This record gives sequence, structure tokens and C-alpha cells, in this order.
Amino acid sequence: MRKAGAIVLGVSKDSLASHAKFRAKYELPFDLLRDEDNAVAKKYHAFGKKIMYGKEVTGTIRSTFLIDENGKLAAIWSPVKVDGHTEQVLAALRGVAPAKKSAAKK
Repeated sequence: MRKAGAIVLGVSKDSLASHAKFRAKYELPFDLLRDEDNAVAKKYHAFGKKIMYGKEVTGTIRSTFLIDENGKLAAIWSPVKVDGHTEQVLAALRGVAPAKKSAAKK
């Protein structure tokens, strides 16, 4: 993503130790930030009710937010479908295809 001009950050409520293990295991080339009380996730509507294994639960909604160079929200993917997601984001960065916006509140 850096080659495409993007800075990538991961955010979750997991501990810093957990982040370090996860980052090492998957050789992630970007920083993971801690959101202990889900304040950031709630602000971006990435925490709330969702369906998991056919049941409604409250938790993190895996999401990607593309924020432009002016700090404006340019695209939202929520919930994220892992297959093909990287390609979707790269296409949006290149302006090749419009990003698919979710029904999530902005």
C-alpha cells in the first residue's frame, strides 16, 4: 500500500503484546494501534451489533476506511470481506474503480 501512496494502520482493542505477536506472525509491514475502550471503533461505527455464526452479537465490525490527504473520509468498506479486499482498496487508491461504500453510518 505504501507504493500506492497510502499509510496503513490497524486498530483493535487487543493488548500491545497481542499486537506484537500478530504483527510478527503475519509479517505485517504496518503499525497496529490499541483502542482499549473501542472509542475509535465506535466513532467510526466499527463496533456494534453484527451477525456471527448466525447469531446477533456486539463486537468489532471489521472495516477499512480510506482517508484522503485532506483528512476526509473517501471510502468505507464495512464489513470487510477478506477475499479480494486488498485489490479493492488498491483500485480505489489508483482511482481505477469507485470504492464500494457500505451502509454504515458516516
